[in-house]
Amino acid sequence: MSVVTPLKTAAEQALSAQFAAAKAELPGALPVRKLREDAFAGFEVRGLPHRRLETWRYTDLRGLLREARPLAETATVSAAVRARVAALPAGGVRLVLVDGVFVPELSTLEGLPDGLAVHSLADALVSGRDDLARILSGPGVASTDAGLMLNTALMRDGVFVEIAAGTELAQPLTILSLASGEEERAIFHRSVVLAGAGAKATIVEISESVGSAASQINGAIVFETGDESDVQHVRVITRHRPETVQVQSLLATVGGQAKFESFALVCNAGTLRQQHFVRYAGEHTEIGLRGVSLLGGSEHSDVTLVMDHEVPHGTSRELFKSIIGGEGTGVFQGKVIVRQHAQKTDGGMKSNALLLNDGATMFNKPELEIFADDVVCGHGATVAQIDGEQLFYLMARGLPRPQAEALVLQAFAGEAVEFVQDEALREMVMGEIEAWLAAREASSVVSAV
Repeated sequence: MSVVTPLKTAAEQALSAQFAAAKAELPGALPVRKLREDAFAGFEVRGLPHRRLETWRYTDLRGLLREARPLAETATVSAAVRARVAALPAGGVRLVLVDGVFVPELSTLEGLPDGLAVHSLADALVSGRDDLARILSGPGVASTDAGLMLNTALMRDGVFVEIAAGTELAQPLTILSLASGEEERAIFHRSVVLAGAGAKATIVEISESVGSAASQINGAIVFETGDESDVQHVRVITRHRPETVQVQSLLATVGGQAKFESFALVCNAGTLRQQHFVRYAGEHTEIGLRGVSLLGGSEHSDVTLVMDHEVPHGTSRELFKSIIGGEGTGVFQGKVIVRQHAQKTDGGMKSNALLLNDGATMFNKPELEIFADDVVCGHGATVAQIDGEQLFYLMARGLPRPQAEALVLQAFAGEAVEFVQDEALREMVMGEIEAWLAAREASSVVSAV
């Protein structure tokens, strides 16, 4: 009986060679090294995700990555990088990654608030702490994802944040991840946020490129929050080259009687796959995942999430808004799993998209997988054009069409933005949205309505 061996693409062959060459010097004590080895073995079986996999049907990573860029090994701290860091508003704790490597000199590490500890992920990986491999693995529903496996195998650095029980951070903690863009590189980084029981914090992630070279980026952030904690997460992914291809994963395990909110803004991000794997580890917990994607040209944004209700009395809300013009493509794949013992679950999931012209595309695939019988769960998805009556109302009052459209689109996106609790962050997010709309208005692009 003959054995059929699947052919590897050039990119898959290069990734195998890169891992073989780099694994000896990638940071990690013995349990982490085993985690890497197991992850890459899983990746080699599966290969780069492709359209024949249901969860990757709309984002063919195998087709997108024709070749694997050389691994970024060090941070390139250019003048452009320093200028971008300097442009950030002062205040709060700032942790800077450049090309996936933690850069202490650009970060604010002096005078950290009581109850907050910050380390590089590279240092944490060699620390030998017993629970590190478990923390890095995240929820079980993430265990078979090939994109995350690749991140686990090749992650080089990031930040490791610990917020002690009962600690309340008065200001947001910002993780700024910059691709230097000096050369085309593959960047693999992962950050971890551990929040103890009763902790309260706002974590901000900003992902940008500053140079002219496109990157291949595979990033992840892991949250593990204790009982009665309240963690807000805001992610902004913008200012990337159109040729950039990236996978960004969020893994969250949330304790009982806790709150966890995550919001993401995507604009000028090239080709992006955002994936969320969330697990309820305690009862009477509220979790919200929300986001806005602004797409033009040939940009592609895939939002995929798995919400795993393992315990009773959990509440989940998901709301994602997409505004798509040009030849852009939006994707929403949401799955809510309600386990057999997760009675009294309350879940609501919604995806709304506006298509601005005939070339724009949106794929919606919401799913409910329910094994309990005492639940309230629902989902909805809409794809539409700009409301012509709203446009007529504004234009009848003297507004030019591009300006009228900008107001309608701003209001559409604002429904999701309003869940960002921090006022300054909400204004920052709206500022990015307004800048994107202003650029569209300046180009005199209008919808096909």
